[in-house]
Formats: sequence, structure tokens, C-alpha cells
Amino acid sequence: MMQVQEHIPVMLPQVLEALQPKDGEIYVDATFGAGGYSRAILESAECRVYAIDRDPNASLLADALARDFPGRFLFLSGCFGDMLSILSAEGVGSIDGLVMDIGVSSMQIDQAERGFSFRQDGPLDMRMSQKGISASVLVNTLPEKELADLLYTYGEERASRKIAKAIVEARAETPIETTAQLAAIVRSVVRKTSDTDPATKTFQALRIQVNDELGELERALDQSPRLLREGGRLIVVTFHSLEDRIVKKFMRPSGHAASRHDMAALVQQQEEAGLHLFDLPTRKAVLANADEIRRNPRARSAKMRWAVRNTVPVAQAYEDIHD
Repeated sequence: MMQVQEHIPVMLPQVLEALQPKDGEIYVDATFGAGGYSRAILESAECRVYAIDRDPNASLLADALARDFPGRFLFLSGCFGDMLSILSAEGVGSIDGLVMDIGVSSMQIDQAERGFSFRQDGPLDMRMSQKGISASVLVNTLPEKELADLLYTYGEERASRKIAKAIVEARAETPIETTAQLAAIVRSVVRKTSDTDPATKTFQALRIQVNDELGELERALDQSPRLLREGGRLIVVTFHSLEDRIVKKFMRPSGHAASRHDMAALVQQQEEAGLHLFDLPTRKAVLANADEIRRNPRARSAKMRWAVRNTVPVAQAYEDIHD
């Protein structure tokens, strides 16, 4: 049976305060993970929660919630970037709130065999869905320049070229198949200058690429205005600057994620058109307080942004932008 350490949802009080769960309403926990947000929402009001996750292991944890909240909780297997079609298949056309906690879950990190952690030795995998191309394939097959570009783009790793060169030299001797192997290679060429492990950014970059995490986020954000009814609340918790920038630009000013590559042009178009699908109660990201960071170090890098769906028709905003 799968063993999971105690799960501590990041910034749970702040998420609930922004979401304001109410009796009779419908909410979506788009990144179920270990179910911390879903359980808290269900305990806060006599509402209904639909939870989405691509990780097959998440369904095992979801069974407990289905038993504890009969008729009020439903787990749906799939990618949160496909939430519109996933929810539509269940007859859900509009919702009152949407919560997303972006990135790897503590459940996945804690399981060495999943290959997400450089602190525990395991197969170099990192696939959230347990399907598709693993991190090991990327590390052992990508040309040196492509590997360096990946580490720089998704890991914001300044030593990307040095690390890529070391990886290519190491794999010429023997395939890199475990997290310990890869972490050791990175540490051999990057000097530790802070409390952060030198392998952190390399593992982040590979994980983002393996799971198309930024693409999933963009697609999910893009679909959110179609799902949220007037007054519906969108809440996104991120842990990396790459993700936070996407969310920040999406929420300001009109609610269209588009592509990372043409985001600036699209935002300018939207501002000129005066189209705003969301209202922002606060423009600043909400951060975890010092007490939570002491109890849960993962909260240190977390940022929460939230917005409220307004009355601007989705069709008007999207059609005007793309005309």
C-alpha cells in the first residue's frame, strides 16, 4: 500500500479566505495531489467538489474523501489543462471557484521511486502521469545545446552550459539512470553558495519539461473564464517565478494565458481593447507568513494570486482579441 507522509496544504487559510466556500456551490480542485484543499473546502461548507489529477496514485487518496463526503466529492483522472472537457463530460458547465496548486506535490517528492527528489535515490523518472518520456530519456539523449537551453529556460540555471557539458561527458561513460547519479554530476560542477542544493534548478527544469507544466498551466488558465460564473473565484498557488509570471500576466488585465512567447503583445492588445474578464481584489501576490514557513518549509517560495470573474462575456473578449 502507498505510504504518504503527513500532507500540509500550503497557505490553506489564505486559500479558503479568498475562495469563501458556500453551501450549495460547486468548486474544482484542479491539482488534487494529496487532497488537502479538497478536504478543507468540503469541511467549510455543504458544497460539492470536483478534483482533477493526472497521477494514478492520487485516486487512492481520493477514495477516502468520497467515503467521508458521500455525494459531494468526485475525483476525475486527467490533466488539469483539459479541465473544460473533463468537467463537461460530467455535465459541469459552470462553477463557483477554481483552485490550482502548481508544480510537484509533496506526495510525489516523498516517494523516492517517483524520481522527483535529489535528496533520495531512485529511478530518474519524474512523470506525474507515469506515462510518456521520462527525465532519464531527456538526460541521456538530448544534444548538449538543447539540454543547456532546457536548464536555462525552465530552471533559470546560470550554470546550464557547464552542467550540460558534464552530463554529456558522464553519459558517454555510463547511462544516467538514477536521481543520485544526476545530482552528483550537478554538484560536481556547481559550487554550493546557499542553503539551496545545487541540483535544485536542474531537477526543476527537467520536471517542468517532462510534464509540460507551463503548458498545462496556460491551458488551464485559458479555460477558467469559460467555467467560472459571475463572481466565481480563481485561486492559483505557484512556487517558481516562471509560473508566477504566467499567472500574473493572465490575471492582468483580461484573462487569456496565450503563449509564453507572445504574452507581451497579447497583453498590450487586451489593454488597448479595455477587456477585463477578472477583477483583482489585490494586485500583489499573497505570501505565507513566518509561522507557516517554520512549520512547512515548502511554503517559503509560495505565492498565491486570486481574481474574481466579472460580467464581461467570454465570447466578446476572445473574439475581439483574435479578430
